[in-house]
Amino acid sequence: MRKKPSLGPLGESELELLQLVWEEGPATVAEIHQHILKTRQIAYTTVMSSLRKLADKGYLSFTQEGNAYVYSTARPPSQVKHNLLSGILNKVFLGSPVDLVESLVKHENLSDSELQEIRTLIENLHNSHSPNNQSPDNQDT
Repeated sequence: MRKKPSLGPLGESELELLQLVWEEGPATVAEIHQHILKTRQIAYTTVMSSLRKLADKGYLSFTQEGNAYVYSTARPPSQVKHNLLSGILNKVFLGSPVDLVESLVKHENLSDSELQEIRTLIENLHNSHSPNNQSPDNQDT
């Protein structure tokens, strides 16, 4: 049995379409095309072929209803985001999550509340990985 291939790379327009399906739920090519036309011009056939490519790459699935194809997510957004981030981590940061986080914190204009959210997330992750959900420093000896 062949292993299912990992998700293929995404272009900027493909990511835009994928995010629309995540936000709006299952939709036809025409519905997605109309939604995009609110912000920019794009040919119907371009949307149609891009959605087909997203399905071929494993990001979307589709069903036929009459003459229309209805596209929906094939994988949860969290899985796709993790896959894309893993690719960036490996290709750009040579597998170093520390370098990735350092770049994010140093070069993005994070608000104080965003920085606090990151600190809280790290602390919660640290606590959940410690024995008995305690920090090693707080354990009785």
